[in-house]
Amino acid sequence: MVDIPLSALEVAMVQTGARAVDTLRDTAAFAQGLERLGYHRIWYAEHHHSPAIGAFPPVVLTAHSAASTSVIRVGSGGVLAPNHAPITLAEQFGTLAALHPGRIDMGIGRGPGTFDEATARALRRGAGPATDAEYQGDVEVILSFLVDEVALGPLPEPWLLASSTAGAALAAGLGLPIAIAHHIRPDNTRAALERYRGAFTPSRWCEHPRVLLCVEAVCAETEEEAAWRVGPMDVVKAGLLKGLSDTPFPTPAEAAGHTFTAEEREALAGFRAQQAVGTPKAVVHRLTELADETGADELMLTTPVYDLRDRIRSYELIKNYSEATTAP
Repeated sequence: MVDIPLSALEVAMVQTGARAVDTLRDTAAFAQGLERLGYHRIWYAEHHHSPAIGAFPPVVLTAHSAASTSVIRVGSGGVLAPNHAPITLAEQFGTLAALHPGRIDMGIGRGPGTFDEATARALRRGAGPATDAEYQGDVEVILSFLVDEVALGPLPEPWLLASSTAGAALAAGLGLPIAIAHHIRPDNTRAALERYRGAFTPSRWCEHPRVLLCVEAVCAETEEEAAWRVGPMDVVKAGLLKGLSDTPFPTPAEAAGHTFTAEEREALAGFRAQQAVGTPKAVVHRLTELADETGADELMLTTPVYDLRDRIRSYELIKNYSEATTAP
């Protein structure tokens, strides 16, 4: 059973044959669907110059979804600090928190949000990647501006995204709750959590270590259907294994016809074993294992499947099975 809050990360996959505007139109419907199902929060990721993922600013999607819902928490997972002026982020999320009190999260991350060096430099106005010191300084300034200059009432809830021990150490030193990217670098999860909990310093933002674990979760009525739905993302991942960042997000039928090398099949199987894919019973069992193994306070599920209805259905199956197994 999963007896901790369940949330969602939306990466806004742009389907082959669809336009980015079609993906945008799904945003409110997806948030409303998750709210009806009782999910705790939904976050939006920042990506740039990808044929498979929409370049939609998290702050814009947060504003749109917050206005389209009434209860679910909404925010960034994450907004990438090196790409933005700290005071701008503080103003944007501070304003959203004032407009939607008690519902806005500001998950902060470090990566450029792109694999393309030219795009990364354009985002940084010609500068190279942020150093550890620059990133820490950006996060500290964002938090300072939130409190000292743009607080209009209730503050957004800040989180630090991390997939390494370095990110975990920064979250611990600043006393921030941490969102662990298990769906990206699962092999780093245990070490990152040990660093975070071992070095945590209480702050105004968080009195005790607080962990959100992000997991890729694809659920369907049968194992075969779940494998069918996860196929398109497997194709994108196989492209990344080859160093290709321009792989479109195919249809499930196109993915079923894709030929994977033996090395790709092995790598994909190894990754999938650390996530949660399958029937409701299998997925909830795996999520329960991950929650127990990591001591997570919350699980955030990311479900990169092709069709909006299938995506919502996956979340529905997980939530319904989890609630059925925890009922008295």
